[in-house]
Amino acid sequence: MSGRTESYWLTRFVILRLLGAIYAVAFVVAANQAVPLIGANGLTPLPLFVARVHDALGSTMAAFLRLPSLFWLNSGDAALVGVAWIGCALALVVMAGYANAIMMALLWALYMSFVHVGQEWYGYGWEVQLLETGFLAIFLCPLLDPRPFTRKPPPVAIIWLYRALIFRIMLGAGLIKIRGDNSWRDLTALTYHFETQPIPNGLSRWFHFLPRAVLKGGTLCNHIAELGAPWFVFWPRIGRYIAGVVIIAFQLVIIASGNLSFLNWLTIVPALACFDDSAWRRVLPAALVRRAEIAAASPQASQMMRRTSYAVAAVVAVLSINPLVNMFSSRQIMNTSFDPLDLVNTYGAFGSVGKERLNVVFEGSADGETWREYPYKGLPVALNERPPQIAPYQLRLDWQMWFAAMATPAEYPWTLNLCWKLLHNDRDAVSLFRGNPFPDAPPRYVRAILYRYKFVRPNREGIWWQREKLGDWLPSLSVDNRELVDVLERAGWIDEHR
Repeated sequence: MSGRTESYWLTRFVILRLLGAIYAVAFVVAANQAVPLIGANGLTPLPLFVARVHDALGSTMAAFLRLPSLFWLNSGDAALVGVAWIGCALALVVMAGYANAIMMALLWALYMSFVHVGQEWYGYGWEVQLLETGFLAIFLCPLLDPRPFTRKPPPVAIIWLYRALIFRIMLGAGLIKIRGDNSWRDLTALTYHFETQPIPNGLSRWFHFLPRAVLKGGTLCNHIAELGAPWFVFWPRIGRYIAGVVIIAFQLVIIASGNLSFLNWLTIVPALACFDDSAWRRVLPAALVRRAEIAAASPQASQMMRRTSYAVAAVVAVLSINPLVNMFSSRQIMNTSFDPLDLVNTYGAFGSVGKERLNVVFEGSADGETWREYPYKGLPVALNERPPQIAPYQLRLDWQMWFAAMATPAEYPWTLNLCWKLLHNDRDAVSLFRGNPFPDAPPRYVRAILYRYKFVRPNREGIWWQREKLGDWLPSLSVDNRELVDVLERAGWIDEHR
């Protein structure tokens, strides 16, 4: 591997290892949470969703073509858990260093199966971003040979497609911010973001109380990373290296300051394509570099891989038209797919920044007078608890409740189903919380209170938050509440003949 030659043996190795780790996390999340969320007795049951989509589209084949997923064949709980653990096992093999096109295609198809039927629980931008990133990885590998340093060189066309992907991800995020919220334009966005982001971590408070001048400087750096650096990912080596370092450093700062699922780790994957082997051999262990050099010394070029990569590039180029038009439109939308397989998508995050942190806290009571809180695994409840480090794992209930706190129960009707399950001490539903305040018998009443939370400066008492009660988000409910029962029956969440 001459220092003057741009080769990508080590680049492919690093991309696939990190992508395997991200897939593994994503499938573990599905294995742990799919049944409570979309299982047959979940908050939004998959069998009910499958039946309604089937009826709306007229046939299983039409439904599959609209939302490709293995779960059209079997939507049972065992299928959900089985597919999740199969995906996790495959991902760990890739993470360990062994990958071929068949394995990467299986990972892509298995995860797409969850995304397309996961309803609001899988409606985040990083879900389709993982699918697009994973799709390109299929063609980065030989068809059969899974060795880390196979003699078949990585197709350069796929490396360029990864650069195009990071360009769209970063620039789309930057443009949606500039267009979406004045706080990004006047550089005040970060004075709110660290406190009001979906799930803060243990360092979020430190970031929040940085001097305002520093936070304004951080907002400016955000614009440099998202609006400036992407233009250099197509430049010659030095320009690409600088762009790659800026983008990756930016993602690492975001990782340190909050819990944004696996989004930022996933965004690093295509940014790795900014670096060729001459860069990686300076930072990777000598043994790895030597193995790559041995493979590069006697490459066995694959005409099939090269031609397939050109065909993929042509397809991606055509499918990129709508996302690019959207990106440069004054009516830009974010995190949207334009094809059934999510091959090329549009991205963006935090187009608007919340100015206050609202939080819905569920409570139960045995007598209607003494209330006990259900603690989330990530969202703040108790005032003296340090925010946990969750990412790259994702707590899907916590994320949805962050959105729900800024809306009404009518917009999140499944919260009524959640209350019903808490009233019955449903094991799966309770597992979505960190603990059960009613371990011996279910509560007689459940309600949800809306609070405004604010960070408290570091203090000797160990208090992290202060909060102000804003009122009931859901009133006190019981199993005898006829209105609640009627709503759940109409939704199909409980059997009227139970």
